[in-house]
Amino acid sequence: MAHHAKIENGIVTSVIVTMDSDEDTFAGRMLAETGEQWVRTSYNGRIRYNYAGVGYSYNFEADAFIAPSPNCHPELILNTTNYQWECSNAEHDLKI
Repeated sequence: MAHHAKIENGIVTSVIVTMDSDEDTFAGRMLAETGEQWVRTSYNGRIRYNYAGVGYSYNFEADAFIAPSPNCHPELILNTTNYQWECSNAEHDLKI
């Protein structure tokens, strides 16, 4: 089983399951046939850092899916090593 995320204006609008045989060809075929942008995603984070979810953003330059910011406080920053939100203040214990 493979998973692909539909990207519209840099935002994931849906995630679907595709056949393993489509793993490497689905995105290119969809772009050619429909003009839609699809990007493969993976539960284990081996590609594109995070499993895509609806509402996530996709950073084309970093080739990374990024969860929406929880906006719980201003010390929250995006770690560009793993593309996950972290608190810059060690006194806070943020669990996302």
